[in-house]
Order: sequence, then C-alpha cells, then structure tokens
Amino acid sequence: MHVADSQGVGSASDLALCALVALCSAALRKPAQSQMCILGNMSIGGTISKVEELANTLQVCFDAGAKKLLLPMSSAVDIGTVPSDLFTKFQTSFYAASPEEAVFKALGVE
Repeated sequence: MHVADSQGVGSASDLALCALVALCSAALRKPAQSQMCILGNMSIGGTISKVEELANTLQVCFDAGAKKLLLPMSSAVDIGTVPSDLFTKFQTSFYAASPEEAVFKALGVE
C-alpha cells in the first residue's frame, strides 16, 4: 500500500480505516467505489471516531476530485458547519460505529 500527499498538506496520522478498506479490497479482489473518499478513523479496538474540521476536510476531498463520501454517523452533527454548496456536490453515505460496515459500503458489497 502506498500513501501519497497529493495536496501537499502533510501526511495524515489517521489512516487505519482507509488501510483496512484497502487491505479488504485487495484480499477480496474488489475495488473501492470510484471517486469515493472514506472519512473517519478507527482505534485499535475498532471504535470509529468523527471527522475533525469537517468543512475543511470536505474541501480537500472536492479539490482532489471526490464525488462520493463515506462519513461516520458521529460526524453528522457537524454537517451544519459545511457550506451547503460544498456538501451538495457529493453523494454522501453514512456508516454506523463499525469498521465492517464502512468496508462493505466502500466496496459496494451488500
């Protein structure tokens, strides 16, 4: 797995959930959905944390070309901080407090 800082903002420290999705994608030989940004992070115990600075994060996602978002439900309370014209540019899906649900949704598996 290779992580690149395409926006030049520095490496993120919260890559556990994305790494899990990438490893499951490789193991199942099923790619993640096209143009999807998977947000949120998980602890070693599998607890999902909300996205910090949601508005800024979504702007970076948009600038990088994302059209789909996968957000943890814990971040739903912060949607009011995101400009509506930015939020409406994404097809948004939510996942509850389980990393497995995020993997299923990211890979488009029912």
